Amino acid sequence: MSIDVYRLGWLCVIWLFATMVSAQTRLPAIQVNNLKGETVNVGSLLDDGVPTVITFWTTVCKPCLQELDAFSEQWEDWQREVKFKIVAVSADDARSVTKVRTFVATNEWPFTILLDQNQDFKRAMNVSVIPHLFIIDAKGSVVYSHIGYNPGNEAKVLEVLKGL
Repeated sequence: MSIDVYRLGWLCVIWLFATMVSAQTRLPAIQVNNLKGETVNVGSLLDDGVPTVITFWTTVCKPCLQELDAFSEQWEDWQREVKFKIVAVSADDARSVTKVRTFVATNEWPFTILLDQNQDFKRAMNVSVIPHLFIIDAKGSVVYSHIGYNPGNEAKVLEVLKGL
């Protein structure tokens, strides 16, 4: 009897963990703001029919900033190889919006920046650790997801994009 309870306990733990880390397979119907303060429906990110890289970041996350800088450095070369866009979603709270704008202006990142001040988009995508990157195909399906950043990870992103 104690073995069955033990197994049941482990099954519950595994199920709970799988539920917590399961990735979103499609973009949710969430609204966020752009840097101008305009409301953006997340679903509209796919309107132009090209694959989209969505990465969640904050201004205090050093790996996040390294990832965005690496993407910025590769942007022009990558655009010659494959048509896609990058959307960097700041998960900083409302108090940090000015800091986000300063970061973006200073770094001259060439991609779309969105503000998820209430972290609704982050929660809907089951993001618990940042940076967290998703590649969404032209049909709106999540085809790749990655947590964290190490220099060189961007090569895998390009590889996945070329395969779409």
